[in-house]
Amino acid sequence: MKALREIAYARSGDKGSSANIAVFARTADVYPWLRENLTAGIVEDFFRPLGVGTVVRYEVPNLEALNFVLPAVLGGGGSRALRIDAQGKTLGQALLEMKVDIPDSPSNSGTTKN
Repeated sequence: MKALREIAYARSGDKGSSANIAVFARTADVYPWLRENLTAGIVEDFFRPLGVGTVVRYEVPNLEALNFVLPAVLGGGGSRALRIDAQGKTLGQALLEMKVDIPDSPSNSGTTKN
């Protein structure tokens, strides 16, 4: 098991009470593995302790990326939430710490774990 950051990088931000996280493959051969294994359900489970709603995933193949929208995760957003990161700037970095089962060749199938 390795941290997701070993095969991907991320950017995150906010829109009201929701956040989005874009996860980019570090190399072209990693993107198929990410697309197959980094599902909306897995991201939702990872952020469940923060009170996230149903996560939606969008594929961005021309950037070899996945974009996740996390509704209600920011507890009201920048002007209302009492959270330290009410704007979601660190959520991408948090997701990159998730442990995943990365095969020797990421383009081969594997399983993501929390």
